[in-house]
Amino acid sequence: MAGAGGGGCPAGGNDLQWCFSQVKGAVDEDVAEADIISTVEFNYSGDLLATGDKGGRVVIFQREQENKSRPHSRGEYNVYSTFQSHEPEFDYLKSLEIEEKINKIRWLPQQNAAHFLLSTNDKTIKLWKISERDKRAEGYNLKDEDGRLRDPFRITALRVPILKPMDLMVEASPRRIFANAHTYHINSISVNSDHETYLSADDLRINLWHLEITDRSFNIVDIKPVNMEELTEVITAAEFHPHQCNVFVYSSSKGTIRLCDMRSSALCDRHAKFFEEPEDPSSRSFFSEIISSISDVKFSHSGRYMMTRDYLSVKVWDLNMESRPVETHQVHEYLRSKLCSLYENDCIFDKFECCWSGSDSAIMTGSYNNFFRMFDRTTRRDVTLEASRENSKPRASLKPRKVCTGGKRKKDEISVDSLDFNKKILHTAWHPAENIIAVAATNNLYIFQDKVN
Repeated sequence: MAGAGGGGCPAGGNDLQWCFSQVKGAVDEDVAEADIISTVEFNYSGDLLATGDKGGRVVIFQREQENKSRPHSRGEYNVYSTFQSHEPEFDYLKSLEIEEKINKIRWLPQQNAAHFLLSTNDKTIKLWKISERDKRAEGYNLKDEDGRLRDPFRITALRVPILKPMDLMVEASPRRIFANAHTYHINSISVNSDHETYLSADDLRINLWHLEITDRSFNIVDIKPVNMEELTEVITAAEFHPHQCNVFVYSSSKGTIRLCDMRSSALCDRHAKFFEEPEDPSSRSFFSEIISSISDVKFSHSGRYMMTRDYLSVKVWDLNMESRPVETHQVHEYLRSKLCSLYENDCIFDKFECCWSGSDSAIMTGSYNNFFRMFDRTTRRDVTLEASRENSKPRASLKPRKVCTGGKRKKDEISVDSLDFNKKILHTAWHPAENIIAVAATNNLYIFQDKVN
């Protein structure tokens, strides 16, 4: 797959242009808090796309089969199933409300006709089975067609029930509920490559679960100090290696990443590798520690690299080199002069996610003003694109956007002072095999694709 850079990256010799495909969600100006999308995730084949929102709902979109009358057209994503994953709860012991907001969704590899996914709020992880039913049984012996029980003494002949076709029905049922294992808020879940276990991480601990066992988990990382006043950092994200089932990483609010090997000891308090970039003393400021906090960490599909996102940049690390990242891409460096106002309106604490393209040749992450950024790792080109309904005609090309930091503003540029910090793209996902991306902008889900087809 060619690297993606929207307006300047090679795709078989041609520049790969991104174009609008679909947008899902209401157009209302007043967005209900419960409708704000809080996570986006493609499944392993890319045929299903799941979103979770602050109202505890999961919406699954399925890619339609390609139309025979238009063989070169890409299949659209349409709603496949919607279900309420989590409800608001109350912890009576701590007098705390537990939000229903879905923090993360992770798909399990498909083993049979059904699909399975894990969804989590702050405290409880659930394993959901999504299955189809298009037949129903008729001709029972002990009950009539309307469901009423028959008098056993009036049954004179034995009937063999038969299966009759019915309208397709997609059912979502909770198969496992993994609860009561986290004192603090869950920020990450990650399915292991052995497809039997997964990890869940909160601010101070990481637990290892077996998918079949709900009543116990193993604590594999615990950074809680004996005296909480000595607490200097928290866990911000964690992920299993895509191929080595014994390796996982977790990032911290201090901007460091620890790689752990579960073969070394049951409790992975001692890391195998420690990734940290030395800070430049000349650029140190009051905000240094806040903006160096890592909000997301993702292994590349190959397993050779990992990517971390902090407030102003995204970094790519080679697992064989701990001293510094091999690539540093500035996401919105023009905000460095605005850190004071971003601190006052709490935007400086926003947690942006990042994702890899299917071939690991490009990376994507979000910004403000409904902008999102793409970086081509091969050509070192980058582009800023916008998720907007104004350019939402089918197959309309996305025009690269530029932010003006000072001096005379050109016609197509937007001033850094007129950026809307309430419009932020925190959650993005990239199709595992094709140039199709999903971008969550408040309550809307935008889907873009390359313009090759």
